[in-house]
Amino acid sequence: MENKQTKKYDSIETELRTILFSGEYKPGDKLPSENELAARFSVSRQTVRKALESLEREGYIYAVHGSGRFVSELMLHRKQSKNIAVVMTYLSDYIFPKVISGIDSVLSENGYDIILKHTNNSRHGEIACLEELMQKDIDGIIIEPSKSNMYCKHTELFEKLEAYEIPYVFIQGEYEAMTEKPHVLLDDEKGSFLLTEHLLKEGHKNIYGIFKSDDSQGQKRHNGYARALAEAGVPYDPQKVIWFYTEDRRVHPVTGIKRIIESGKPIDAVVCYNDQIARHVIRAIRETGRKVPEDISVTGYDNSASEQIDGQRLTTVVHPQEELGRLAAEMLLKIIKGEETTLRVVIDPKLIEGNTTAPK
Repeated sequence: MENKQTKKYDSIETELRTILFSGEYKPGDKLPSENELAARFSVSRQTVRKALESLEREGYIYAVHGSGRFVSELMLHRKQSKNIAVVMTYLSDYIFPKVISGIDSVLSENGYDIILKHTNNSRHGEIACLEELMQKDIDGIIIEPSKSNMYCKHTELFEKLEAYEIPYVFIQGEYEAMTEKPHVLLDDEKGSFLLTEHLLKEGHKNIYGIFKSDDSQGQKRHNGYARALAEAGVPYDPQKVIWFYTEDRRVHPVTGIKRIIESGKPIDAVVCYNDQIARHVIRAIRETGRKVPEDISVTGYDNSASEQIDGQRLTTVVHPQEELGRLAAEMLLKIIKGEETTLRVVIDPKLIEGNTTAPK
């Protein structure tokens, strides 16, 4: 008798699961009552209840006391949509279009469409994007974390993505609390080390650094700068480091470097967080009457082709923008397909010598 009842319960659970997966009910829809389902399947209410409780434990439905049972958002992501969300800090400027192009080249080749979102490097923006995307029909997310050097207070959203079985891959930055998650990164510490080492080999000693404080790339590039100085036996001086936040990136580096030059402090060279900052710094140096590289050498980071300054080519580090995007897309597709893949890819940087640096 028990075996017969078990088979009946299993059969009802299978039928209910088929109905849910068919799309007959959407997330948030109310299911028929236990009595209605019992009548529909010609079984007892107790058998229906057991089947519903099983689906509830698996997260496909949820109960609201006094109101009944409803389809959960988990069902939204149980079928393949061929949509991948790409969440970047910015979309249209600097290196980001090429990163997105690399992602798109892989996804489009595999029949996927991109849903593009941007956060303006804002935590609130990132939270809003994730909450919105969990309401959409998507198969996965590639995300550049916002202000990644700050403590991530919304890890529960990523846990929710995992509960919904939506895989995600971080690109370009990482939260300290989530380093074990899938990542595709450039070795930012090594890149900045190479730039600082290059300046040291050219005889520069009074080397200043300008770094972004609210993302992990800035912290790692600072670490590479400090390590190169230490290995060369040059004392690290925190007074020679200018930190800036996303919001003051257009003002603080420029005013900071002008203040140092005008104070008369010795300055041979500047290691900049990226090519954009280097462009502003070079113009600020020229406004003080100094020349680059004759008086002060300057390095960038990212090898952004648009960041040539009045005919000068920056000494910088290659940022393989499209490759980074391609690798992230390939990793995500392998995770979606259940294939084996390396969950942490770190690209080796390469220095490019331009004419914004010269021997002292």
